[in-house]
Amino acid sequence: MLLAICALVAGIAVLAWAADRFVFGAAATARNLGVSALMVGLTVVAVATSMPEMLISAIASWQGNAGLGIGNALGSNITNIGLILGITAVIKPLQVHSTTLRRELPILLAITLIALVLMLDGYLRRLDGFLLLVVLGVVMYWVASLGLRTRASDPMRSEFDSSVPHDVSTARSFGWLVLGLLMLLLSSRMLVWGAVNIAQSIGISDLVIGLTIVAVGTSLPELAACVASALRNQHDIAIGTIIGSNMFNLLAVLGIVGIVRPGAFPTEVLTRDYPAMIAFTLALFAMAYGFRKPGQVNRLEGGVLLACFVGYQLYLYGKGAW
Repeated sequence: MLLAICALVAGIAVLAWAADRFVFGAAATARNLGVSALMVGLTVVAVATSMPEMLISAIASWQGNAGLGIGNALGSNITNIGLILGITAVIKPLQVHSTTLRRELPILLAITLIALVLMLDGYLRRLDGFLLLVVLGVVMYWVASLGLRTRASDPMRSEFDSSVPHDVSTARSFGWLVLGLLMLLLSSRMLVWGAVNIAQSIGISDLVIGLTIVAVGTSLPELAACVASALRNQHDIAIGTIIGSNMFNLLAVLGIVGIVRPGAFPTEVLTRDYPAMIAFTLALFAMAYGFRKPGQVNRLEGGVLLACFVGYQLYLYGKGAW
């Protein structure tokens, strides 16, 4: 048990560092290859920040712990909105001005419903996983096309331009990319091993451990990115990080679980956890979209999100979610 706890803690710590280095290397390498800052932010960084969830879900599913992978996907989305956006807004109220984000928010809602329809029968099949990955490809193409059309006027362009690494040699950026990926693989295996052994030792399900400890651990890179962006007054990047990560969690992470380990999943996913994720997603839409004015997430709203997140976590452990 003690060894499993050490592996979990070490895995989360190394994962957070490796994810930061992987994002840095991927963004700098893409920029050196001539990709615009806006495209780097909308695509490369979005993929890179979701890499921990994808690797952990792939490893867990391969080892027969698909519940952990599904819990990680849904739990990370809940954590991104409730914990990360909540903390960020409490520290620094956020304003949303980007037209790209205003168009991505309805797409996130649509993706949430698409994934729900595929899972309503209580099974995540290999075909479901394939369809989710196809939708991911379509969304990536749409985001890239939208970014190209709006790059001249979108305020995120200047925000990404200042945040994407400059003056980093290709050799150095590629080195960080490779090292970050290798350390992500190592730390993901440590985290999954520790989480599964802890769950088995204290008698809780893989689903709950994925919804809680693993979800929070894999969302640490997004927390650091969002808070740093907000403090630099890059509000659209902070919101965009959460929207992009949540899209990837539903499409890529669930898609990987469906392909690697298709099968039935616990009924609590549809009766408890997916409705909670939908509620948090609707709250994000209502706050950030802005129907006749710029969207915003103020300190009060951030506090409400944070309180709801804490309440959900307490509910999981206090109402027999074991």
